[in-house]
Amino acid sequence: MSKIPRWLPPLITLLLGLIAVTMVVPVEQDAIAEQFNGFPDSDAFTHSLRPWILGFICLMPAIASLAYSLGTTFDRYLARQFLSMFGICLAALFGIWLLLDLDNNLGDFKGSENLMWSVLNFYVRRLPAILLTLLPYTLLLALIQGLGKFSKSNEIIAMIQSGTGIVRVSAPLVFAGLWCSVLLLALNYQWAPHAEGQRDEMIARATGKPIYQARNVLYRDPNSHRLWFVGAFPEDFVHDGYLHNVEVTTLRADTTLKTRMSSPRAWWDRASRQWTFENPLVATFSEGESPVFEQMDSPLIRRTWKETPSQIIKPGLSVEYLGIPELSTWLASPLATQAISNRPSYLTHWHYRWALPFTCLVTVILAAPLSIHFARRGSGSGVFLAVLLSLLMLFLSSVSLALGEAAIIPPALAAWLPNICFAMLGLWLYQRRISGRPIYQSFKRIIIINS
Repeated sequence: MSKIPRWLPPLITLLLGLIAVTMVVPVEQDAIAEQFNGFPDSDAFTHSLRPWILGFICLMPAIASLAYSLGTTFDRYLARQFLSMFGICLAALFGIWLLLDLDNNLGDFKGSENLMWSVLNFYVRRLPAILLTLLPYTLLLALIQGLGKFSKSNEIIAMIQSGTGIVRVSAPLVFAGLWCSVLLLALNYQWAPHAEGQRDEMIARATGKPIYQARNVLYRDPNSHRLWFVGAFPEDFVHDGYLHNVEVTTLRADTTLKTRMSSPRAWWDRASRQWTFENPLVATFSEGESPVFEQMDSPLIRRTWKETPSQIIKPGLSVEYLGIPELSTWLASPLATQAISNRPSYLTHWHYRWALPFTCLVTVILAAPLSIHFARRGSGSGVFLAVLLSLLMLFLSSVSLALGEAAIIPPALAAWLPNICFAMLGLWLYQRRISGRPIYQSFKRIIIINS
């Protein structure tokens, strides 16, 4: 049987990627048009990048296939061994994660008309967020197992004796870490945060319960001295503008109460740009006098109020589930300068969207030198250090993110600090491994000196 031409797999994956582009990009363009229709103040530039990024995701398998075909025989051999281990580790981690998540969420789907389809749809839609969680750990386990296997069989020693250095040996693995980081960076731009944020919405839709985009939202308009409190934003509020349990308080220039209006339901007409409040209760406040209450039996219309539902809902959106376009929109809006806003939290998460995916690359730089050893004994110490340092990186990431949200450290530093620290540590470990110096003993000496 003749061998498959090396150019054929990249060509096939490229054609499949282009087919996927023609299918998903128009859908994303329609979603952007709907976004601008419902949220006209959205950041145009960051949203316009979404179809391009989605198209790039579709072509990433072709890029990986092309890199594989252009590699040397050694690169392709190492890639095949690593990919087989990567697939096993990813399947195992996903299976464990799925069992634990099903145990927590399966009861929420009671009452669904089609339980199996609802559960399947639930996890397919959450796939970007799942990959964002599992890929760094998959890379760690695959590196430990794959490089450990090469070391035990003396293949690493044979590669080095043939003139291939440690850096060259791990180059395909660093490329794999970079490829995974770029993939997660693209997914984390918009789709991974949204997938995780729609968890409750998907469960509610499957069980026939009402869906709310946000609840108990407080919004202060910086120009009109009006303070809005909205009890609930229904799922379709973008299309019909209906808001539930609305209370609008108007303040005078000296911040004293002027009026307070409560309505069980209010809606905004996009064409006429006017607000309608259903049977409101209006309280009028005068200095030194008791408030005067008026219960209206007919709707109250306000034609000059410039607030829109898309503006009012912004403080009620959870920052953890906003993509880069939404975060950019929020940071550019007047809300970001209000006293009730938490600008450091939004700015920290904006930087974190860019920093988090590069955990994959840092994991490779950190784990590769620890997974390579030149003796049959003593491999357990490197594996222990790799797992321990990865857990410490996760812990430092959580602590640093909390410090950034609290404005104790700058947001950009809070997002990037764990990656910077452990990347530098990984490069130091590479230097120790290349020079043949022991790593585990070095850590022991550092611990002894500090103690």
